[in-house]
Amino acid sequence: MTSFPAETVVPFRLAVPQEDLDELHERLDRTRWPDEPAGAGWAYGVPGGYLRELVRYWRHNYDWRGAEARLNEWPQFTTTIDGANVHFAHVRSPEPDATALILTHGWPGSVVEFLDVVGPLTDPAAHGGDPADAFHVVLPSIPGFGLSGPTPDTGWEGSRIAGAWAELMRRLGYERFGVQGGDWGAVISRELGRAHPDRVIGVHLNLLPGGQQVTEPTPQELAALDPEERERTLTSWRRWDAWSREGTGYAVLQSTRPQTLAYALTDSPVGQLAWIVEKFAEWTDSDELPEEAVDRDLLLTNVMLYWLTGTAGSSGRIYYERAHHAGGAAAPREPSTAPTALALFPGDPQIPLRHKARRTENLVRWTEFDRGGHFAAMEEPDLFTGDVRAFFRQLREAADR
Repeated sequence: MTSFPAETVVPFRLAVPQEDLDELHERLDRTRWPDEPAGAGWAYGVPGGYLRELVRYWRHNYDWRGAEARLNEWPQFTTTIDGANVHFAHVRSPEPDATALILTHGWPGSVVEFLDVVGPLTDPAAHGGDPADAFHVVLPSIPGFGLSGPTPDTGWEGSRIAGAWAELMRRLGYERFGVQGGDWGAVISRELGRAHPDRVIGVHLNLLPGGQQVTEPTPQELAALDPEERERTLTSWRRWDAWSREGTGYAVLQSTRPQTLAYALTDSPVGQLAWIVEKFAEWTDSDELPEEAVDRDLLLTNVMLYWLTGTAGSSGRIYYERAHHAGGAAAPREPSTAPTALALFPGDPQIPLRHKARRTENLVRWTEFDRGGHFAAMEEPDLFTGDVRAFFRQLREAADR
């Protein structure tokens, strides 16, 4: 067996054995379906009628080989960092002076989230943009997720992953770079900027860890705010209150007993699908069905990366690590000095607040959109790309003055 030095970056090409796809089809054909209360809709979870149709499409119409070929258009690699296998795509821009940018997904996402934005980010001239806005894009899979999983040990929480990303960018020759993330990608990206302000040019987030109103605001708190921020604070609290009562069961389970859940999701593709598709239904800017906001085939490709790699359990452990980490949950240890942009998409269940963001971030850009949700790069790739470009252009122009 060929051995490689610890810092070697090895080319990778996605090639799933046909027997793995055949086994998936057999499992889908043998699905054991539960009963459900009549007329429940989505109140009790994913409705059976909807899921049966989605499974039928997955089994008979979805084209994994087409998705695999599309992912393989990206140059992909693996490397070992801090004992973990890290998979990543590295798509260099044709513009030699492009800015390096590392994009980080969250749960239950993957690098599939960025399929529609990599081209415009790396080659803006080919997509009607300014070549000066070009990026060399690095797309890692979080340790424990998909092609970076499962992890061989415990302890992979946000700060450790941020340290791994700093090392990854060093190995790729990028001493200075920008970062972008939502969901867990926001936790990791925010920590990268906080811990490495000398290397991080700017931090673009579409979610702010700890930036929501999680307790009912007092009259005194509200009186100190301008009318717009006061209304946003009340909306943030109402949405957080509803979400914490009805929408956090997945997080409680993954924060406490991720291994128990892993047996069910690793054994049942329909279980894995339901576990993920519920979040796409709830967190996207859609009326009911996730396909109103996200392409069905992209959604299934995202699920496939969890199923084919058996990483339901190891990806869920990131919640356990955060909950049991000595530093606490998502609260930053100290304010970040890295220039930071926040892009707000109204379908996201967590609404960050400007006055909270200013306490913990060096906030230089704040953008509110009228559409889009939690999976911003998948739902609104043009808005996402435009805001990332505008933020780093703003930083370039400030540096030139």
